[in-house]
Amino acid sequence: MITLKINNRTVEVEEGSTILQAAEKLGIFIPTFCHDDYGRMPAKHCSNCTEYGDCKMCSCEVEGEASLLTACNTQAEEGMVVWTESEEVKKARTDILYRMIATHPLDCMNCKKLGDCKLQKYCEMYGVKDPLYEIPFEHREKDLSNRFYYQEMDKCIRCGKCVRTCRELVGIDALVMAQKGSNAYVMPKGGATMAETNCVSCGNCVSVCPVGALMPKSLYDFRQWEVKKVRTTCAYCGVGCQIDFSVKDGKIVDATPAYGPSNQGLLCVKGKFAYDFINHKDRLKYPMIRKNGKLERATWEEALDLVASKIKEVKENYGPDAVAGFSSARTVNEDNYLFQKFIRAAVGTNNVDHCARLCHSSTVSGLATTLGSGAMTNCIAEVKEADVIFITGSNTTETHPVMGMYVRQAHRMGKKIIVADPVRIPLADLADIYLQINPGSSVALSNGMLHVIFEEGLEDKEYIEKHTEGIEQLRECVKKYTPERVAEICGVDKDLIIQAARLYASTHKSYIAYAMGITQHVNGTDNVTSLSNLALVTGNMGKKGSGVNPLRGQNNVQGACDMGALPTDYPAYQKVFNPQVQEKFEKAWGVKLSPDKGYTVTETIPAILEDKVKLLYIMGENPMVSDPDTNHVRHALEKAFVVVQDIFPNETTEYADVVFPSTAFAEKDGTFTNTERRVQRVRQVVPAKGECRDDWWTLMQVMNRIGYSCHYDTVEDVFNEMRTVTPSYAGITYEKIEKAGVQWPCPTEDHPGTPILHVNGPGRAGGGLLKALEWQPSPDLGDPEYPMTLTSCRILYHYHTRTQTDKVPAIHFTAPRNWIELHPDDAKELGVQEGDWVKVSSKRGSIYVEARIVDTLQPKVAWMPFHYAEGANVLADSSHLDPVSKIPGFKQIGIRIEKVSAQKAKELTAQAQNDAIEYYENEDPKIIRYEEKEVEDLISARKEG
Repeated sequence: MITLKINNRTVEVEEGSTILQAAEKLGIFIPTFCHDDYGRMPAKHCSNCTEYGDCKMCSCEVEGEASLLTACNTQAEEGMVVWTESEEVKKARTDILYRMIATHPLDCMNCKKLGDCKLQKYCEMYGVKDPLYEIPFEHREKDLSNRFYYQEMDKCIRCGKCVRTCRELVGIDALVMAQKGSNAYVMPKGGATMAETNCVSCGNCVSVCPVGALMPKSLYDFRQWEVKKVRTTCAYCGVGCQIDFSVKDGKIVDATPAYGPSNQGLLCVKGKFAYDFINHKDRLKYPMIRKNGKLERATWEEALDLVASKIKEVKENYGPDAVAGFSSARTVNEDNYLFQKFIRAAVGTNNVDHCARLCHSSTVSGLATTLGSGAMTNCIAEVKEADVIFITGSNTTETHPVMGMYVRQAHRMGKKIIVADPVRIPLADLADIYLQINPGSSVALSNGMLHVIFEEGLEDKEYIEKHTEGIEQLRECVKKYTPERVAEICGVDKDLIIQAARLYASTHKSYIAYAMGITQHVNGTDNVTSLSNLALVTGNMGKKGSGVNPLRGQNNVQGACDMGALPTDYPAYQKVFNPQVQEKFEKAWGVKLSPDKGYTVTETIPAILEDKVKLLYIMGENPMVSDPDTNHVRHALEKAFVVVQDIFPNETTEYADVVFPSTAFAEKDGTFTNTERRVQRVRQVVPAKGECRDDWWTLMQVMNRIGYSCHYDTVEDVFNEMRTVTPSYAGITYEKIEKAGVQWPCPTEDHPGTPILHVNGPGRAGGGLLKALEWQPSPDLGDPEYPMTLTSCRILYHYHTRTQTDKVPAIHFTAPRNWIELHPDDAKELGVQEGDWVKVSSKRGSIYVEARIVDTLQPKVAWMPFHYAEGANVLADSSHLDPVSKIPGFKQIGIRIEKVSAQKAKELTAQAQNDAIEYYENEDPKIIRYEEKEVEDLISARKEG
């Protein structure tokens, strides 16, 4: 520690602290423009700096120094004497402000930044009102080319904060500080407008801009003093970003990133800009009952009574196992807990599951078997502390954008990166080793790396001896997976496999991150287990910057699993067929429970078609788009009595017999659990729309009507009951997570939570299980009628089945319809050019999409996003499932591609144009504020006949 004086006050700080940090400890304010409030970017200043900007607003007087020093990057020293408001300091800051306003338009009353502008604030503080002089500068028009924000660079003060944020935190480098004559200025890198750069529209530059030079294309006019801010957790991917929403007149008018443990003050395009679906006019706002083939408005009493009577009727006539329920990875833990309790205690069956079955059920089965816990072992931000990062089956920058930003930051720090993926994802361009493996060859790759590790003695023998079992069987198994054989299976150079094995095993800080490119296979459990083998054999477990880290796709898929929305598991993965566990829950819930395993999502649909399930209750899921083989899902929904709770009409509500309107995430209280097991608060930001009700309330009403008495006054009551039967959540309370989340397991209220699992060895009895695994080809491939392999993934701009994101026009117009990507060789063979319509068929059905020709794929491999109704899941196989987790093989679909006729292409083009016009005209004119030129041209052409 060192001691110094600031404004004649003594302060003690850690060595290496800056003057600014020392002043903050004393509560002394020093103005800044370019300084990052969260300390994510060390301050950089140099004389006449044009790379980052150079504001020097934080200049202070230090006794003994000939000139003023900048507080943000000057280290505090023992005995230093600092003055932050001396006359010399005030004059220097005043001169800086006069220099800034000499090139800054002073139309403050018309600026949307009014009340939140640092320049305005500091000018008032130092009495700067009118410019003393003018500096010639080149006027620039507003850049409106980005759909989500605009640039008004006449207002730029050249602090460089946006440039550094984009470069150092986001890792995109779409902005640059340029020099023209004596003037520095910010400009798009590589283009005249932002639309011509590689900008990913994350808006982090907008969030850090201290003036009005970068602003969101807001639908609302507001000033900071008119809004209240409410912090909550993002409802998109599993990162669990913290957001501060600004609310005016009961509506969200702005979103800014908060500094949470998992997002560290960053957001992606969806978190920053895609929130206004909450206010969309198409929201479900009242209950509906299907009458004469059409959904009609009903009262809550009518709808609840009908659902209750149908459940009782089915139970009486066919037994409780004729009822099944799909819970939701998109709503809060409390809703999921009560949903599985409703199905188990009130209905009497274990037929409860949710869409984790379709994304990470193989993670739960794989890691629980080998490690004793089916969850992420480490923290998201720890990826920056790893020495080696192995990313496989995850297009991280698209599916978990903030996590992708961390990987880019790690690359800037010199960390090594291995990428294994059938698609050349953006992170492959940063990778030290990129393995473009064939779809479905992950087990072979892991075995090949293990072969090299064992052959070269790179394993951690001490860790293996102390913390694992099964090593001899694994050694024997991988002997035959030579680099030569694995290279043939994976379709990559054998030397790359050897290099990847050596690099991964070279350190005890190697971090594995994976997603659905690993899990969504008929051997998904083996894929996950093979990664666990790699980590255990090399001792990369139980320490920072290591571990096996599944990246959960949806905001609360981890929490929904934790809450027991699974057919074999009560909350905290306590097995339904364990007599002691069954007795525990019978005592807690006061009713006899079934010991029989229930139907999974992928088993429920066939069970309906086989007359085993008569009633399906769906909360916050859209199986008509998310489930494999859309046609057979449709047949099942047509046959069963279907109840849906959701926030919008969607492809599934078209088959519902009763629809209950639910509150959206910003209209409710509760908790989400992110992919790193962090339980975080979700807070009501705005009032519920119409007659919408919280999901837990609706479930409680149904439970009481079918004869199971229960009562909760608040969502916190549900949480408190849940934690009494959930050991890993037992010590978590709303009070404890009010300011920051807690990672389970947290067994007692005085327990701090568990950031890293398996610190003292894997939690599984007997230690980490090393499993000998054989690679198996996909059963959906090899048919000459369907010679190509289709794989799929999320895209940056959409979420799950587009229920939310497609209601945001800027998102919609960025990715309005489905497409397929082809290798140039395949396109040439098919006679297909960029933008042509093609027919894509599998054994399950056919769809029509536009073709894009890319160099990111291998020949005979095609790629398609899965968000669209007429998309990849129409083609997916629902009959072949992983034998353990029952997950389908979404990532390896045998397909045939045909170019369509000129007449059919004309019809499809016309339909796409009509869809665009219909979407445009269906939106409120206030929402379509920033016109889409292409659509307006279509409308004009149609009007002209």
